[in-house]
Amino acid sequence: MAELSVIVHGPNVQDHLTELLGSLAAHPLPDAEVIVAAVGDWARETAERHAPEIQVVPLPDGTDDAAARAAGAARARGRWLHFVHAKDGLPAGTPRTVAERVAELPVEVDVLLLDHVRSTWHTSGMPSPDGSLLARAGRADVVLDDCAPLLRLTPLLGTRVLRADFWRAHEQRLTTDDEPYAALAALLLADRVACLPHVAYEDRRLRPASLPPVTPEQRYGLVERYESLLDLTRDRRAAHTVLYDLMVGDCLRTFARGGMPEEVAREFFRRASLAALRRRPENHRRPAGLEGVRRSLLEEGAYAKYRAFQTVNRTRRTAKSALRTRKRQAGAKLRDHQYRRALGRPVNPHLAVFSAYWNRGVACNPAAIAAKLAELAPQIHPVWVVTEENAALLPPGTDHVVPGSRRYWEVLATAKYLVNNVNYPNAVVKRPDAVHVQTHHGTPLKRMGIDQMAFPAAAQGLDFRALLERIDKWDFSVSANSHTTRMWERAYPSHYVSLDHGYPRNDVYYTAGAADIRTVRDRLGIAPGHRAVLYAPTHRDYEAGWTPRLDLATLADRLGEDTVLLVRGHYFYGGAASPLTNLRRTGRIIDVSSYDPVEELCLAADALVTDYSSIMFDYANLDRPIVIYADDWETYRTTRGVYFDLMAEAPGPVARTQQELTEILTTEAWRDESAAKTRAVFRRRFCEYDDGRAAERVVRRVFLGQDERDLPPVLPIEERTPAPTPQEATA
Repeated sequence: MAELSVIVHGPNVQDHLTELLGSLAAHPLPDAEVIVAAVGDWARETAERHAPEIQVVPLPDGTDDAAARAAGAARARGRWLHFVHAKDGLPAGTPRTVAERVAELPVEVDVLLLDHVRSTWHTSGMPSPDGSLLARAGRADVVLDDCAPLLRLTPLLGTRVLRADFWRAHEQRLTTDDEPYAALAALLLADRVACLPHVAYEDRRLRPASLPPVTPEQRYGLVERYESLLDLTRDRRAAHTVLYDLMVGDCLRTFARGGMPEEVAREFFRRASLAALRRRPENHRRPAGLEGVRRSLLEEGAYAKYRAFQTVNRTRRTAKSALRTRKRQAGAKLRDHQYRRALGRPVNPHLAVFSAYWNRGVACNPAAIAAKLAELAPQIHPVWVVTEENAALLPPGTDHVVPGSRRYWEVLATAKYLVNNVNYPNAVVKRPDAVHVQTHHGTPLKRMGIDQMAFPAAAQGLDFRALLERIDKWDFSVSANSHTTRMWERAYPSHYVSLDHGYPRNDVYYTAGAADIRTVRDRLGIAPGHRAVLYAPTHRDYEAGWTPRLDLATLADRLGEDTVLLVRGHYFYGGAASPLTNLRRTGRIIDVSSYDPVEELCLAADALVTDYSSIMFDYANLDRPIVIYADDWETYRTTRGVYFDLMAEAPGPVARTQQELTEILTTEAWRDESAAKTRAVFRRRFCEYDDGRAAERVVRRVFLGQDERDLPPVLPIEERTPAPTPQEATA
């Protein structure tokens, strides 16, 4: 019997079925079967072209989605059923990931919940709002009443994988064309549910103009859906309360969107009002503020009052928006005047402005350059751009300006040198005698700059024309290796000079001594003789927040008492590493998400576990073991785009599941001869220019104007001596 049956159902809407079947056929699984309940000749012919890997159940035109699902399920032999609509998609590798997860679930679990991405006719791979809910639920199976917020997950049947026996037991209730009803009912009917907080489904939302108009009966059906679902929550207070709030919120949003004739709007409001009164939980408290007013008027059935409230609220919002706009315009006009006056002053040859990571503080390549500048050219005064909230964290005596302040615009206008690892604002003028240095903050695996245009999830919110204008202000671009130099030339096409000198922040990996390493490990509480593994995952454009992709508590238990996990969430999430909150007390899992500088964490770690983060390229300078945990490589590669195949050119062993990762870390595989050979190839390619003197080369070239030929040469990799390992430092 197959572990998983993927049941593709429905007509070939806008030819999306072709792409879906192509992705499934490209990654066949011995423990999964694909069944296509093909509606219409076109869909059947499309499916049959992929035979024999795919079973086809031909269905006549006009067969609805519910009947198509049922027909596909009747043919299925798998223990679990995954219903996939023909218009939707599956990220590459999804059946394998799902099959592995369901294989480990106990028989009491009826439903496995998945995360997803959303695509439209003009975007693809946009994150869902479900990731944080799934992450909070964790990997343990639960009774829904103990985790009722899971009802707030997007009601997509494709993000529910159903045990076949459970489906057959409730087939009559779940066989409906109202997919949101079926998705919610599956949760309410299940004995236990489990989560897979990974993207394993693509919800393709068709352009509204291409769909049939919504009928009045479909509008009223929204209320009927929730009333029917609420019947399943009798004597289940937690589930009833969450579902009630969902119903009221959904009805109010539908009403607010408009588009209904007046008589339909009145009738919809009346039915929603009756349901809100009839189903309201005992002692239920409305939310505060405007939402509470809306709910109160709905329960009163006060249609005219609600319309008047909408009108007043729209007027108030318009007035507030206009006031904010006037204030912004006045502030911008004043700042522009101050900046223009400052631009009229001579450039100060002894002033340098530094910034890192969107004004977070003294960090990364700019920090290493500033430190070397103080040593080699103390006559040049550094000023850091730092946000007001981060100013208190600066080293004592650091001269700084807060973005938007008067002095901020003055130093940007008059400084000879402007150094950043991202970009300065669009409004910054490039003066002919000023020097702009772009240090970057990583070696590119993922697509960057204009190469992101083909990947909407990564490109969301980016203005590429403005980006190119910022790039044109660069005089120098710092690079750590020839791969990076080539990729920057492609992603950031302009006239700057590439400084192939290495990344200054990596100098410490060659200059730190045993005492430095002992100090950091003592600060982190790592006992002598203990192994420290740094786990540093990267940001994913298709996730709305940080989702830990490992069961950290279980991993720590398997690694044993003598191993400490240092867990660092990506800086995009700030202090949002909340999934670690309950693990910090164990002593063997240390949340280092807010620890700076990250280079010290690398020095303290015996090994690095990462996915696609550029930290792997920096850590490779230490010539210590690196393990890649790539559970979603296909999804990441497809949604973000990459410059090379990390699976073929990894810096060490690759794990695709937590079980594989545990096996690597509990044996010698993480540091055996094979791992060392792989790492040596990686180091030769990506640590090409890093030898401990990168900052010196940059300072001498940019600030002291020395000729390239007079700079310290890059040492051959065989002649470099990385910092001692923690074992050597504590011996």
